[in-house]
Amino acid sequence: MPKFDKKSFNAEAFGKYMETVPRERLNALIKANIFRTDENINNTFSSQTGTAYATIPMYGRLKGKPVNYDGQTKYDDAKKLNTYERGVVVIGRKDKFSEDDFSYDVTGGVDFMSQVGTQLGDYWDTANEDTLISIIKGLFASTGTGGQEFAKNHAFEIQDGELSTTTLNTAIQKACGDRKQKFTLAIMNSAQAKDLENAKLLTFMTYNDANGLEVQLNLAQWNGKLVIVDDSITYDAETEDYVIYILGAGMFDYKDVGAKVPYEMDRDADNDRDVLYSRERIVMAPYGFTYLKKNQATLSPKDEELANGENWDLVSDGDNNYINHKEIAIAKIVIKKKVV
Repeated sequence: MPKFDKKSFNAEAFGKYMETVPRERLNALIKANIFRTDENINNTFSSQTGTAYATIPMYGRLKGKPVNYDGQTKYDDAKKLNTYERGVVVIGRKDKFSEDDFSYDVTGGVDFMSQVGTQLGDYWDTANEDTLISIIKGLFASTGTGGQEFAKNHAFEIQDGELSTTTLNTAIQKACGDRKQKFTLAIMNSAQAKDLENAKLLTFMTYNDANGLEVQLNLAQWNGKLVIVDDSITYDAETEDYVIYILGAGMFDYKDVGAKVPYEMDRDADNDRDVLYSRERIVMAPYGFTYLKKNQATLSPKDEELANGENWDLVSDGDNNYINHKEIAIAKIVIKKKVV
């Protein structure tokens, strides 16, 4: 079939486009229940127009042991709350899309720009999911003292490539100990989901329809954790390793900071085309981590900079007292490539 500007058209019938190519990505992670709203972040970026980076204080916890109240023992020095500091960065992205008038003419009046608008939400979901994965990679690559402690405990490797009945429980206990119940979902590749299903370790959820018949849902559980299957973000082509991410609800603070002009159309009459511009500025801040901005060239970090471990460390009070890494329900299981 002839092509013009990458658009297929029937030169005789000028048949209209009726379907959209299926989405390449599920974007299941970005839609999962991992985001929450933090009022401190909201207030910081709502009241400071133009802010690209902010240091937000966090209250510490009272620690110590009371003395005996016996009419003789004196008080110890008064205890005080220490203050932790958390660096939060705004991530800005933009893109543009164009469609030529002649594409409209040769396809019998198909409004491609309207289709661009329809797909724009999925486009940004994909871009933001890539950014989120870059952030998670940065956390596990952290070069800070607290971050290295996090990475050591929250990453679990399987050398033989086989998942077992104890894999998940062992991994989350290693990460968070007695706080392991904070984890709520696992994101894995279909290869691991298949293995678990074959071993009857993956349980699909069901419901009863109006006729009382049990119907299987496309949702599964693994040791009580919701399972999301997504091949696009769970395979490392460079190492040929699979990765399972295990997360807790609300482990990332999210805020749409907004751009002055999020969307605008432009008419490029000289080239007979319309151009759509799209911009966004968002915060995706992992709980318990501070963004250090040590390796960032401009006011907005690239995905590669977010994946740079030099830019991340656990929240601290500046005196080598770090937040307890067990409070952070972010972990990963790396299934190493089998050595033949």
